[in-house]
Amino acid sequence: MKSAPAETVRTHSPQSFPGSSPIRTQAWVIRPGDREGSTCPLGLASIRLEPFEIPPLDDEEVLVEPIYGCWEGNMSHALKRQPIDVCLHRGEERVVLGNAGVVRILGCGPEVSDLAEGDLCALCGGSSWDARRLPRRAFGYDAESSCGLLAKRTKLHRTNLFPLPADTRHSLRQWAAFSLRYVTAWANWKAASGCLGTIAPDFRDSTPWAGSWGGGVGLAEMELARLQGFDAFMIASTDARLAQIAERGIVPIDRRLFADLRFDEEQYRQEERYRREYREAEAAFLHAIAEATGGQGASVFVENIGQPVVRATLKALSRPGVLATCGWKMGMRITSLRALECMSWHVHVHTHYARRQDGLEAVRFAEEKAWLPRLDSPVWNWDSIPELARKHALEELDEYFPIFQVNPL
Repeated sequence: MKSAPAETVRTHSPQSFPGSSPIRTQAWVIRPGDREGSTCPLGLASIRLEPFEIPPLDDEEVLVEPIYGCWEGNMSHALKRQPIDVCLHRGEERVVLGNAGVVRILGCGPEVSDLAEGDLCALCGGSSWDARRLPRRAFGYDAESSCGLLAKRTKLHRTNLFPLPADTRHSLRQWAAFSLRYVTAWANWKAASGCLGTIAPDFRDSTPWAGSWGGGVGLAEMELARLQGFDAFMIASTDARLAQIAERGIVPIDRRLFADLRFDEEQYRQEERYRREYREAEAAFLHAIAEATGGQGASVFVENIGQPVVRATLKALSRPGVLATCGWKMGMRITSLRALECMSWHVHVHTHYARRQDGLEAVRFAEEKAWLPRLDSPVWNWDSIPELARKHALEELDEYFPIFQVNPL
C-alpha cells in the first residue's frame, strides 16, 4: 500500500558512530538465481527483507540513512536479470539495489571534512571512477560491494553525495527523483547540445526541435531543452503519460499510432508480412514527427531504447542532427548506414550517467530554475517495496518517478 506522509523534517538525534564495527541493518535483497517463493512473478528475481551487514567505514566514507528513494529502471533490470545477473556479475551472494534518492548523514570517517552529521544529500549514483572522473559502474547496481538505498542504513564514499542547497525550496521527494535521471539528463544534454552547436553554429537562427522516446531521462532532457530555447516533443503510449507530457509544455506523440515500430533485422529480411507492417509503422512515425515539427525533424533526438527504434529515429533527425543516447532498454547493439549518417551530418552521442561535477552543476541549475520532477503520486512505503518492484518490472505504473520511503524525516 502507498502512503503520502507530510514533508516535515524530524528533529535529528545523534546516532552512535560505528567506528571500526560492522554496520548492521535491514535491507531488501536479491540473490543469484533465486526465484522460488518469490514475492515477484515467475521469471523475476525474488526480493526479500533480511538482516544485512556492511563493513565498517573507511576514512573517506559516511554512514547514512536513506529517507526517500526513487525506483529506477536498472532496479527492474536487476529483477529481470537482463542484460546481466548483477549478483553473478558482482560475484556476491546478496545484492541490495537502489542508486537514486536522498539520505541523511549519521556519521563521517576521519578524512571527511566537507560533510557533517545531519546533512541532507542526494545520491551520486556513479562508482569506480576513471582518471577523467567518468563512472565505470553504478552504485547500488553493478558496482562491487555497494549497498544501495533499499537498506535502512548504508555507507557511501563522500564523493557519492551531492549536498542539497540550504533551505531548498523544493521537496526532498523531488530531489530523490532528480538524483539519477535528471543528473544523467544534464550530462547527456550538455554533450548533445554542445555537439549540435559545433556542427550547426547557426542552429538558433530558427527555433530548433528536440525529441525523445519515453522515460524519465527523456522527460528531463525535454524540459531542459525547453528551458534552453528549443521546442520539444515526446513519445508515450498511455493517456496518463501523454497528459503529463502536455502539462509540461512538451508536444505529446502517441506511440500507439505506430505500435508495430519494432525493427528486427532478421524478420525484416525473411518475412514479407512483417516487412510490410514495419514499413507502415515507420511511415506513420515519420509522419507524426514531421507534423509535430512542421517538417523540420529533430535537431536532437534522445533515444534510450535501442535496436527496435533506432533505424526510424535516425530518419527523423534533421540535417544536421544529433542522436543522443545514455541507456539501452531494448537492445545494446544498433546498426546504421554509415554513408547516410555522414552525408546527413549526424553526430551520435553516447554517455553513461555523469561526472560528479556535472551533478553539482545540475543541482545548482535545478534549484535556480525549478528544473525538477513534478510528483503527483503517493509515496510507496517500506513494506510495499515488493509490490512496487513487481508493478515497475511489469510496466504497470504510469508514473515516471515512483518514490518510496525508507526512514522517517
